[in-house]
Amino acid sequence: MKVIALVGMPGAGKTEASRMFSKNGFIRIRFGDITDEKLRELGLPLNEENERKVRESLRKQYGMEAYAVLNLSRIDENLKKDNVVVDGLYSWEEYKFLKSYYKDKLIVLAISSSPATRYSRLCERADRPLNYENAVSRDYSEIENINKAGPIVMADITLLNELDLKDMEKQVKKLSLELRADV
Repeated sequence: MKVIALVGMPGAGKTEASRMFSKNGFIRIRFGDITDEKLRELGLPLNEENERKVRESLRKQYGMEAYAVLNLSRIDENLKKDNVVVDGLYSWEEYKFLKSYYKDKLIVLAISSSPATRYSRLCERADRPLNYENAVSRDYSEIENINKAGPIVMADITLLNELDLKDMEKQVKKLSLELRADV
């Protein structure tokens, strides 16, 4: 069995790709569910400001590898059943933690899109939309405070997502078949 960890900047298409992998038989685990659960616990609305505070708080409490540590049992449990796709590997420390733990079972897939494409998507998305200034701010924060660039650079595979969903779906389906055959 394999763990496919998706990396990429906001709006690149990680969530869409994870849904597509799920349609192709992979069990989907979204790292951000931890943030959403914590916000519900605290009775706070889901928005960029609150999400950022919770992410930073969890990382202060558990270290920069927080989301990998907090999701490890979920990944392990589901890996017993089938291949797993992880939506949202962020930090360099998460990457190193998972790579050390899963070794060759971990495949890191970078979803890449230009800033212009990503900002347009982020402004238009129905779930958690961001305006241009917030999108740029989030990029800077994720690069400077979360060490996000490392996992993207170290990805085993890079998928270019500049076109439409049909193009990405075709790429993910092909990749899903290749990765399943490689188990």
